[in-house]
Amino acid sequence: MADSSSTYQAGGSGDQPKKSIIPGFGRFKVALSTVLTMEIIMQLAYIFEYPNCLIDGLRKADTTTSCALLMVSGMEERGQIAPHDISQLLDSLKDIGNPGTASTVQELFLKHTDRAAIDHVDTDPAAQLLNLTKSDSEKDIPIEEEGAHSQGVIRERGHSEAENEATVDRDPDEPSQKTVGASSMYPMSLTSSSLLPIAPELMGHHPNLPMGYGAMLPPGDRMQPMNFMTQPRVNIAGSDNMVNISYHVQSTGSVPLATSSSQLDPVPSPDHVPPPNQESDGKMEAFIKELEGTGRTLYDKIQPIPYIKEKLYSVGKVFIEVGMERRDEHDHDSWKTLGSYHDIFPVEKGNPRIQIIEGDPGYGKSTLALQMVYDWCNKVSGSPFSGPDILICLNLRQLKGITSIAQAIKQLSLPLDSELELHDVEQLIHKKQKNNIWVIFDAYDEYPDQHNKDNFVMQMLKGKIGQHVNILLTTRSSCIPPGLGAHTGRIRLTGFDNAAQERYIRKVVTGDDEAVQKILEQLNINPTLGDLCQAPLFSVMYAHLTHKGSMLHKLSSVTGFFGHMISCFLSHTQNKLSGADKSPENLQTHADTHAPLAKLAFEALTSKMQQLVWDRTFFGGVLGEDFCKFYVGAGILVEEEETYIPLGKVPQRKTVVRFYHKLFGEWYAAYHLIECVKSRSYILPENINLYDLKFLFMFACGLDQPGGSQVIKLLGERKDGAKSVVLCAPQLKEWSHDVLTTVRGIVSSKVWIDSDYSRLLQRSTIQLLELVSQHKIPISEVWLNRSFSSVDPDSLPLVLHSGLCLPPLSTLQGLVIWTERGREVTVDEWTGILNYAKNCLLKKLRFQWCLLPWKDSFPTSLDNVEVSWVPLGVLDECYILRSGRWQNVGSGEILTRGAYDDLVTKFRERYSCGVFVV
Repeated sequence: MADSSSTYQAGGSGDQPKKSIIPGFGRFKVALSTVLTMEIIMQLAYIFEYPNCLIDGLRKADTTTSCALLMVSGMEERGQIAPHDISQLLDSLKDIGNPGTASTVQELFLKHTDRAAIDHVDTDPAAQLLNLTKSDSEKDIPIEEEGAHSQGVIRERGHSEAENEATVDRDPDEPSQKTVGASSMYPMSLTSSSLLPIAPELMGHHPNLPMGYGAMLPPGDRMQPMNFMTQPRVNIAGSDNMVNISYHVQSTGSVPLATSSSQLDPVPSPDHVPPPNQESDGKMEAFIKELEGTGRTLYDKIQPIPYIKEKLYSVGKVFIEVGMERRDEHDHDSWKTLGSYHDIFPVEKGNPRIQIIEGDPGYGKSTLALQMVYDWCNKVSGSPFSGPDILICLNLRQLKGITSIAQAIKQLSLPLDSELELHDVEQLIHKKQKNNIWVIFDAYDEYPDQHNKDNFVMQMLKGKIGQHVNILLTTRSSCIPPGLGAHTGRIRLTGFDNAAQERYIRKVVTGDDEAVQKILEQLNINPTLGDLCQAPLFSVMYAHLTHKGSMLHKLSSVTGFFGHMISCFLSHTQNKLSGADKSPENLQTHADTHAPLAKLAFEALTSKMQQLVWDRTFFGGVLGEDFCKFYVGAGILVEEEETYIPLGKVPQRKTVVRFYHKLFGEWYAAYHLIECVKSRSYILPENINLYDLKFLFMFACGLDQPGGSQVIKLLGERKDGAKSVVLCAPQLKEWSHDVLTTVRGIVSSKVWIDSDYSRLLQRSTIQLLELVSQHKIPISEVWLNRSFSSVDPDSLPLVLHSGLCLPPLSTLQGLVIWTERGREVTVDEWTGILNYAKNCLLKKLRFQWCLLPWKDSFPTSLDNVEVSWVPLGVLDECYILRSGRWQNVGSGEILTRGAYDDLVTKFRERYSCGVFVV
């Protein structure tokens, strides 16, 4: 049964409200409850001045969903949302700095009720134009809709229908100059289908409206350009049906209507900027100088250890290059090593204008972005990043609700007292179209508006706007923007190797040779720790804490390492306190009372927008001021100033709180996940990217054995949960029946060890396979995708390019080796692989994309093994080993030495020319 809600139509002053049914409003309310976070709910409650008893009731709700439903019900009861009007809610969302959420709410309202809110947020052009015709006093007047092209009729309360109709039915011979008074009513057709694009040069534009739309006219009538100034008015000129909407400075009373658009002063639109004049040259110099000043404030405050706030570093003092690979433009499965970050933009013509820099959490993406800013500001010799005329670095985490690149630059990259206005920034960007402009978008995985597919960042990435701008975008490997062009460059960060770790220790931690070797030796003793410290974030933390005497090297799991690191942060901060605050009981209190923080972190990470930033006032109110100050002092949380621009208002500053790194949020969120899974009915939210939150699940499994078993069961029920299970299962000390069942399902199909995997994921996969084999569980197939390197002739494990080894597995049934395309396997490698197969009692062995050495015959011990070979990646060149000889599957012919020599020639010609067959 369709849901419905009531609305009231305004009639004469003595009329009784007429109740009508509005389908979809109930569905909208349910959808609205999924958008509201706890932070937004509490801020709205304060803005709406709810009594304390209601606010307490919201806080005590069992779940955020329950709290949101209560809030939605309360807003409806108090008139803050209604079937025809949600403008009060939208205004309030903008006032608290959440225009992006307001836009999402507006989209939901349109989707479920098929109606435009009176205060429209740049979704439907028609509704936006219609909204501009209303003054504040008219916003509660409903608009009736009829038919596919409905006419909106604005009626003023206190006047009869006859009076309103009399206003419309005027003599056509009357002069067209009219006054819109309090009792006037004008029919107008302003639906989406009634709008036509207008050439930019013929039309002014308001920054919060879509560019280039006007009202459709009857044949013979001409389009009047629209001009937006301060207050809205409706102009009726030349034709009863022609509507011209403009902004006009207005105080009170009626507004005279212009008879032609020539009486209105046009305002340039953001998308149509007139050519810059000579007077703007000084502005360009000021623009570049201010960008350099902002850049220096970004790269001059690096904190390797968050709780050591008294010692900040410039990025140039701590930066060490990480390993990098570029995806081959012809073979997207192949990645080639880069010598330096200077090679990200090659000097050859035709190089990709857009480059995606991807990497796992903590791999140094943001630090690399700051190093590029450092090079530009200081004109570092030899760096390609010192060459652009303009280089701008924008942290996407801070761009919530920002709708244009110019607005983002004005808000984040210029000082508050900058004399450059928004239109100046727009002009300056356009002025430099023939020169180098580079924009770095940092942390796309934390971009709160990425769910909005038409956000300005995606428009730039897809080339719809800003085609003259070079773009670098950093993001987690699990969060690549969708729909990118085939020529988009891809750079992958592979982390620190042993040499990079040593360079960092010597450069930043200590120059003492003995101390350096001690830190490195302890790192190499613990393989799991070594894999974890491939991530520069962990490597840096480990180096500094170990040098100070921490026992991190004795910890054998990811959870143990991170938990000990958090304890070091808290205890160090505790030692800096004095009096009663320094007591062990106080430290334990702060360590044990993080449940509200855990809940906030979990809800933020599993929400659609994944926004881990909170208003400081709200945050302190929920968690308590003492708790908040302690965790900020420990460096786990960070306070920072943020600029936001409420719609139609001047820029404002507010203090926000976030985690030092997203991984810290995942650590605390894991505690709340453990509480959630205690309810056997709990289901993981469908919208979350499991692999993106892999550390959250790993931490949960390491923190609580029963809870971890349930987490793995839930992961195993998801189609995309295999890699997460592989990472999490080794975190458990014992496997329950549920875990064994889940793992058995994982290894019953293909288990991949890919060259794209981090060492941590590769080692976790190997650990899982070893544990499965010990439990006598059959392993169907292991696929080595471009990860095979060689065979150890002594112990017979397969050596991977990462340096890790896959030992013989007694329950392994199938092995598939996909090499790099064009690889020629040596005789020793071929012999070692065959010996590995015999030790595993394999039933199936397959090779692809490689050239195997010639052999006249094979031992009879392989007769029970199905051995196949696809050298060129196409089935018509597939061979299978039968009776000790290679036989072509298609023709049935035995591969002779002469035919093999022809195959070798064909193989080498194909791959030497860079021809790849998928």
